[in-house]
Amino acid sequence: MRAYVFPGQGSQFPGMGKNFFESSTLAKERFIQANEILGFDITKTMFGDDSEALKETRVTQPAIFLHSTILSEVMANRFQPEMVSGHSLGEFSALVASGVLSFNDGLSLVKERAMAMQSACDKFPGTMAAILGLEDKVVESVCKDTTGVVIAANYNCPGQIVISGSKKAIDNACISLKEAGAKRALVLPVGGAFHSPLMEPAKERLASVIENTIFEQPKCAVYQNVCATGVIDANELKANLIAQLTAPVLWTQTIKKMISDGATHFTEVGPGKVLQGLIKKIDRSIETESGS
Repeated sequence: MRAYVFPGQGSQFPGMGKNFFESSTLAKERFIQANEILGFDITKTMFGDDSEALKETRVTQPAIFLHSTILSEVMANRFQPEMVSGHSLGEFSALVASGVLSFNDGLSLVKERAMAMQSACDKFPGTMAAILGLEDKVVESVCKDTTGVVIAANYNCPGQIVISGSKKAIDNACISLKEAGAKRALVLPVGGAFHSPLMEPAKERLASVIENTIFEQPKCAVYQNVCATGVIDANELKANLIAQLTAPVLWTQTIKKMISDGATHFTEVGPGKVLQGLIKKIDRSIETESGS
């Protein structure tokens, strides 16, 4: 079975999507739509060479969403998903590509998500750190024993977990995790404590918008971050998408479940090759490729 996966924040690069814009009428129309929905010229930043401007949350999230969803359309008959999944932000791209959300509604939600997350970051400052070389249970145990808000937030692949929380708690957890044998405990240059309880204000803000958005039944199962299982019920998809902002991204568990459900080939639809690398670390026997 063919599975298609969509990347999240961090996969952006200067010039992303420019080749679609110049070679596809459909892509050009989508980018023009996007500028109208967002209320600013995102293509100017995406197609430019200012990597710092591209890192702004209000730009990064819609930029990655646009690259991924437009690519899935440009792929035409090469995009034939039997199952889909997206890493964090990428779940919105997966929902559009599988027919759950319209392009306009998907982008509107991503716009609201970016603003809500930025507001939560301003209200409750935090950060994240990549932990390499420890078993999940050890990382979870150290987080539990650390004072303050800190949780295992991204289960990216075996031996690679990202923790999230308040800056002081992250610093203290990193010290403890190194003492516990971590090969690396690296604080990441991110704007906040994503997928942690500190995102609760963003979750509350986004929940009402998601509830009022039409979700159709998907063309194939959508494997969601919070449950690591394939979902086709529209109400369940909504509930899981709302929960996603404060819940861990169970990426390792999701890929393993997709494989056990029959996935034999994964195509990454969007900028970069991050997910292909993670999938290979989860199961080296699986075929991966880029959709672009």
